[in-house]
Amino acid sequence: MNLSVIILAAGQGTRMRSTLPKVLHPLGGTSLLGHVINTAQALEAAATYVVVGHGGDRVRDALAAAPVSWVEQSRQLGTGHAVAQAVPLIPADHLVLVLYGDVPLISVVTLQRLVAAAGQDALGLLTAHLVDPGGYGRIIRDAQGDVIAIVEHKDASVEQRNINEINTGMLAVNAARLQQWVAALDNSNSQGEFYLTDVIAMAVRDGVAIKSVYPLGNTEILGVNTKAQLAELERVYQLQQATRLMVQGVTLRDPARFDVRGEITIGHDVTIDINVVCAGKVTIGSDVTIGANSYLRDVTIGDGVIIQPNSVIEEAEVGAGCRIGPFARIRPGTRLSEAVHIGNFVEIKKAEVAQGSKINHLSYVGDATVGARVNIGAGTITCNYDGANKYQTIIEDDVFVGSDTQLVAPVTLGAGSTIGAGSTITKDTPPGELSLSRVPQQTRKGWKRPVKKPKEK
Repeated sequence: MNLSVIILAAGQGTRMRSTLPKVLHPLGGTSLLGHVINTAQALEAAATYVVVGHGGDRVRDALAAAPVSWVEQSRQLGTGHAVAQAVPLIPADHLVLVLYGDVPLISVVTLQRLVAAAGQDALGLLTAHLVDPGGYGRIIRDAQGDVIAIVEHKDASVEQRNINEINTGMLAVNAARLQQWVAALDNSNSQGEFYLTDVIAMAVRDGVAIKSVYPLGNTEILGVNTKAQLAELERVYQLQQATRLMVQGVTLRDPARFDVRGEITIGHDVTIDINVVCAGKVTIGSDVTIGANSYLRDVTIGDGVIIQPNSVIEEAEVGAGCRIGPFARIRPGTRLSEAVHIGNFVEIKKAEVAQGSKINHLSYVGDATVGARVNIGAGTITCNYDGANKYQTIIEDDVFVGSDTQLVAPVTLGAGSTIGAGSTITKDTPPGELSLSRVPQQTRKGWKRPVKKPKEK
């Protein structure tokens, strides 16, 4: 059976109090609409149509790479009107699944069950029971328990508002039938809108069975209309990610204080302390420890790595057995080989550091190639930028750089050389030799330190 998906994403989202279209607000590093599109892809739909309206250009631009067809709803006249813009584009024999761009946590499993319930001869309807159903349309059933209608909250009687089974808005049905029904909708209601929910009564009238399906959990059907609701769903989503990782064997010191904002792959025996954020595409090997308050974005971390607290690593590769931090910053373009030590208050940018080298204290190394078994002393910096251009520093194997040294690029330190502390190196140094630059020390006998004059009374 061919499946086509319609995602409704035309709402203005005024309660978000933001110029950013509601469906572009991020949840776990992906836009609300992006989550729904990803779910549609997982269903292997033949086509996905996204209906946009307010901020449509920004939505299309933000998700330009998404494998969807965009449909414009120039006037927002209700959910039924939105579906009517897309359903004529779908072959009559397809099954249509209607989703919502602001309901990001709906699961593939629940939707598979909804699609299976519909088949070719029935309408699958996703409903749920809520303790507080306020604001949702209510499911009306007959004496036999069959669904016969949906009444929107604003149009419901007091008795109907006491019903706690609600309509989620998500349904699946044959395209030809859906097109016929949405064409016959009217807007004789308190909102003056064309409600998609009215097709339920039409289906009953036409003898089409309504088969209701419940979600695996009610968090799946929660939508976002305010920043508070967005924050609530963020915590739901993050707990889902944390639970998934713990099932795989990851130790999280506090699952409530761990965020995934992208894709993460983790090996075995990994321990992650509190307030760690993993963004973009993060790959972590086995036997890794990540300290509190660390931030990882688009990184690959090898086996046996220890990341001390308060470290930032972005767009970098960290080899097996490395030790990072605390308070280290590994910037984009950095590649650390095995057993490299990057210590506290050290910044590395666009540098390659070979096996066993150490940069342990208060240093900056940028636009550099560092060989194996190099020791770079505290306070060393590569002076790689002249205000207009950036230059390379090359430090060959087994070099020892003394503390408080400036390496003015372009410069090469020969293999096995030693740089005396406090030097400013502007020329290449020969292999195996000591190089240093210092002003001769002087002592001025009898010199007195200036003192302040006493204040006049």
